[in-house]
Amino acid sequence: QVQLVESGGGLVQAGGSLRLSCAASGRTSSSYAMGWFRQAPGKEREFVVAISPSGVTTSHAAVKGRFTISRDNAKNTVYLQMNSLKPEDTAVYYCTADTSTRAVVDGTGNFWGQGTQVTVSS
Repeated sequence: QVQLVESGGGLVQAGGSLRLSCAASGRTSSSYAMGWFRQAPGKEREFVVAISPSGVTTSHAAVKGRFTISRDNAKNTVYLQMNSLKPEDTAVYYCTADTSTRAVVDGTGNFWGQGTQVTVSS
């Protein structure tokens, strides 16, 4: 089992930045793909960005050039650096992990965190 705990959410003005963290514990391994999803009120959960065990990243078009995912395997932590935030980025952000990068990207990963709220004011 892998436990994921997100942190770093909060309230920020449009144009600002936030960095989310996802700390993994349990049967952790650098061979896990990691990713972030988000869910805005009244909307479906959507893919944001993912990173494979080898460090290859995949991003949703809406966040390309603004959001960056990175991982620190020594700390079992994945980060989501969010810049140039927009009100439409407001959502609960969830961390996910799986041995399959495809599963992380399509939202069927085995492990999920509880989420952290990000609110962007206009």
